[in-house]
Amino acid sequence: MRATAEDTAHPVADPAPPAPRTTNRRRDVALGLAALVGLAAAVVVLALQVRHRDVVLTFAEGGGASDIVPGLVLLFSGLLVLRGADRRGRPVGWVLSLAGAGWLATALAAGWLTEASSLSPSLPGASLAYAIGARYGAFLLLALPLVLLLFPDGRLPRGRVGRPVALASLAGTALLPVTLLVVPSSVPRERAGGVLSPQEATLDLDPHSIPLPIWPAVLDVAFFLLPLSMVVPFVVVAVRYRRATGRRRLQLRWLVWAGLVDVLAIGVGLLFGEPVPTLALIAAITVTCGAVVVAVVRERLYDIDRLLPTTVVAVALGLLVLAVDALVLLVAGAAFGGRDSALLAVAVVAVLYTPLRSRLWRAARRLTRGSRDDPYAAVSTLAGSLETAVAPGEQLGALARSVAEAFKLPYVRVEIDRADGARAVVEHGHTDRLTADRTVELPIRYRDETIGRVAVAEGRRLSESDQRLLGDLLRQAAAAARAGALSASLQQARADLVTAREEERRRLRRDLHDSLGPGLGAVTLRIETARGLAPRDPERADAVLEQAVGDIGTLLTDVRRLVHDLRPPALDELGLLGALRTQARRLSGDRLEIDVDGDPGALSAAVEVAAFRIASEALTNVVRHAAATRAAVVLDRRPDRLVVTVTDDGRGMATDVVAGVGTLSLRERAAELGGRTTVSCPPDGGTVVTAELPLEVT
Repeated sequence: MRATAEDTAHPVADPAPPAPRTTNRRRDVALGLAALVGLAAAVVVLALQVRHRDVVLTFAEGGGASDIVPGLVLLFSGLLVLRGADRRGRPVGWVLSLAGAGWLATALAAGWLTEASSLSPSLPGASLAYAIGARYGAFLLLALPLVLLLFPDGRLPRGRVGRPVALASLAGTALLPVTLLVVPSSVPRERAGGVLSPQEATLDLDPHSIPLPIWPAVLDVAFFLLPLSMVVPFVVVAVRYRRATGRRRLQLRWLVWAGLVDVLAIGVGLLFGEPVPTLALIAAITVTCGAVVVAVVRERLYDIDRLLPTTVVAVALGLLVLAVDALVLLVAGAAFGGRDSALLAVAVVAVLYTPLRSRLWRAARRLTRGSRDDPYAAVSTLAGSLETAVAPGEQLGALARSVAEAFKLPYVRVEIDRADGARAVVEHGHTDRLTADRTVELPIRYRDETIGRVAVAEGRRLSESDQRLLGDLLRQAAAAARAGALSASLQQARADLVTAREEERRRLRRDLHDSLGPGLGAVTLRIETARGLAPRDPERADAVLEQAVGDIGTLLTDVRRLVHDLRPPALDELGLLGALRTQARRLSGDRLEIDVDGDPGALSAAVEVAAFRIASEALTNVVRHAAATRAAVVLDRRPDRLVVTVTDDGRGMATDVVAGVGTLSLRERAAELGGRTTVSCPPDGGTVVTAELPLEVT
């Protein structure tokens, strides 16, 4: 676990003192008292409303459920954030708590203003209650932009552009509350076209106003800047969402979901009269506060990806219904009358709603959840990507990209183990510390063999059906990966075969040119010399011919060596078993006895030569290095392979001995046919060389 700055700045001795627990208890008590005060204020407001339900004062509006419920929701949401969030999320909790307290305070002020103004003489505090509702309550306008700018980590945007723009937007929003705080009450009343009532005349409406001639212009500027300044916080949220990853992006998705619900609720509220708009506003505030609480405290309480598609579809369908309804009513209203146009609007909306609902649903689900809800589309996309990919690396990239797009995963890593021991790795997307901690690794298997693995970020969010689909994708990709690996191996084998052939041709050309050619030329010269000497000096001519005969013998030895290197003649004359016995008799001596046994049967030329070369090289090593008295060669033919075993009773090999040229040659000869060679030393001494050579099907 990584230590935070708070942990390192305040080290705790062992045993730990009870100070943190005491601090938490005090905090819980303070938050509980704040909640009780809020509930008490709400009860007082309701009591005042019931007491004066028949009294209507235009300058003391409010104090009903429209003020109580949002105030309590904001207050309790802020208290929950303060209790459950870490230090970074607490500024958001303070803003919500203060906004809820302010909302309840304005409701309580409106109720008390009604109580005080309905009596004669007025009760104390009426002027203060009026100031709270008419002047101080305007500061609640700062709650929304502050929450948007501070969410989710409690910090304003940083940078040379972000921080000044955010502060400028807050200043633009605060201009109206600050202006209403000191402007004379007559200026906003005249701007709104209101008239001073007799009850208002008895109040002290301007306890701290400053009369200036510029106030009308300042109010115009403040009302003009208010909507403009509200745009910046939403832009900040959009930019943060685009740049966010991991937990931060998940938190911002909750805010996006709340915004969609608010648009739908307020849109419905605008179509109807009271109390629908009030209920829509309460619902919007409640949903937004709930989303903020979950995002800051428990962002994984529910899968937000399951909420977003439903909300997008609901908002899209709601806007579609509103647009079609308005268009039909506008066009048909003049032609058919109000009642007929309404019926026509309902019919058109019903006809359009049915076919578009499923399409919008699929589009929204694909936008937020990928193609996991359409397994055929996911498999088809992967198959198309694998078909167009040529190189094995491109196939791995197609797999990583298809998995990331199918499940909307931020990071996917695919690893494939190659036959040569190397590992091919392809990554798609990006990861951070949070997603790295939540990365799940799954094996890629082909015919009960693990050939690689795929690591996905946020893998724990995958349901059982998602995991089954991912398994299908991996099985399909495993076959493609194995086919790609085999294709790469075949291509490499072809390249090695061509290289080996050219090397063999170069060796033969070098031997023929450097050995046989000059030797035959020398023999020709000696014969010509002997012919010239024969009439004059027969004895010297005979000596030259003797030298020519010796040179021809040497050339024959070189020819036999070349032929033996290509394929030992003993294999064709005696077979593998007889050739090995002949080789054993040639290598054995007074101190070494070699036995050769087995029945290899009919073998292909490649397997026969490889078995002979491996056994001969192993016996040569026994003679040179083992100091053994007995050695044995066993040929064991099995249904699918030939096993060549060479054992001796010599001194064995030390564990730290590096493999030499001979041992490497044994392994390379077996690997050329797709087999393998192992060298081991039993505890009782000696060395065992085992080569397994696959048999060709005849």
